[in-house]
Amino acid sequence: MTAEPTRFDEAWQIALAHAARAAEGGRDVVLARDLLGRVSLLIDDRDDRMTPDAAELTSLREKFAAATHPFTGLDPVQIASVLFAPELFFDVPELTEVTPRTDGVGRVAVLERTVVGTDWLQDTGPNGGSAEETVGTRQDRRVALYGFKGGVGRSTATTVLARHLADRGRCVLVVDLDLESPGVSNLLADPAGMPRHGIVDHLVESAVGNADGLELVTRTSVLPYSGNGEVWLAPAGGLPLEGKPYDYLAKLNRIYSDLPPSEPGGAPRPFAVRLEDAIAACEDQVAELSRRPDIVLLDSRAGIHDIAAVVLTRLSGLALLFAVDNPSTWEGYRMLLSEWQRRPDRARELRERIRIVAAMFHSAGDIGRLSTLRKHAHEMFTETLYNLPDDGNDAEPFLAPDWQEDDRPYAPIPILFGNDLVGLDPLRSRAWPELPFVEAAYRTFVTSVERLLPPPHQEEETA
Repeated sequence: MTAEPTRFDEAWQIALAHAARAAEGGRDVVLARDLLGRVSLLIDDRDDRMTPDAAELTSLREKFAAATHPFTGLDPVQIASVLFAPELFFDVPELTEVTPRTDGVGRVAVLERTVVGTDWLQDTGPNGGSAEETVGTRQDRRVALYGFKGGVGRSTATTVLARHLADRGRCVLVVDLDLESPGVSNLLADPAGMPRHGIVDHLVESAVGNADGLELVTRTSVLPYSGNGEVWLAPAGGLPLEGKPYDYLAKLNRIYSDLPPSEPGGAPRPFAVRLEDAIAACEDQVAELSRRPDIVLLDSRAGIHDIAAVVLTRLSGLALLFAVDNPSTWEGYRMLLSEWQRRPDRARELRERIRIVAAMFHSAGDIGRLSTLRKHAHEMFTETLYNLPDDGNDAEPFLAPDWQEDDRPYAPIPILFGNDLVGLDPLRSRAWPELPFVEAAYRTFVTSVERLLPPPHQEEETA
């Protein structure tokens, strides 16, 4: 009888076992998995660590390749001393620790080289959890708006929230991070009023040290609001000068890569750090043109993508998860939030920053339907982000029998839905945010989110 072939998940477990044995000699080990799922075992022999002899390497390579086939890396076992840039494997924030160093045993870590999903497991906070005061302050003032499924009204809600905050004197920057399908930009600016450059331009130009002088933001030209507030837009892509080439797709295809250090001895530049730099550049440009933004709304793309992962886990102080009450939505969120269970310390921090938004809620008076959605959200949080190791008594307030408490992350903030919202053309109906049915649909949403935000900057309070 033909033996059952080794499948993807089994190969990974086998590779982890080999990595643990390799670390028993005291050397740190990284298990790297490429885009096809092929696995390589990397052994750190730098800093006078003992380098395996030729016979040991040959034996290890043969055993590892035989056990993990067909998911074996092109060079199954490698040592740091012969790698061209070992720091890109052993010293990057993207490493996820499996087992820590102990007496006589090296650390085992995982490095996922994937198109999507890696950053769901990375340290929270920009630059891998930087405690730098400036970065932390910026993160607190950023709000991520995310939906696992598209078509739930996320970009429209972003626009309405920006207007509401501007009406109350806030300086708001909206960043269009749905780079594959930009949407919020068209709700905030006339096409002719777009800046010359966008987020993708900063990502490609900064990769080669050429980001100075980019025109990244514009003040909204189509959104009506009152008071002394402001709404600025940082679009996904820019509007080039007439006759100048602009290849958006070519830029998009080159932005997600992690980059080596820009100079010898420098730190690697992962995608998360590069995206943080792009957003910070937009904030700084608003500050130069007017005043520093009070609130930055990050309109993130839907689905499982590293942009969403970076925005939710590292770049925002508040994350609004848009949900419609159907099985595919909850299954998708369970899949994503379950990733954080592997890092309980991060999960405990992240769950404090999440709020569920009941998107496109059809009935204004059906309290029973909203309660059902709340129950489903509570079940999802309980299964994924609560009852974690070492939660202890800290978990009790979140898991109280009264799941209907309104100040919990799983308590949904509703956005009502009306047929009049379908097919609304914001460029033809410039005053659409002031329409009575729009204000009624979003009233609870904007006021609830406003209460979760930090106060205005001190200089504006005293101005």
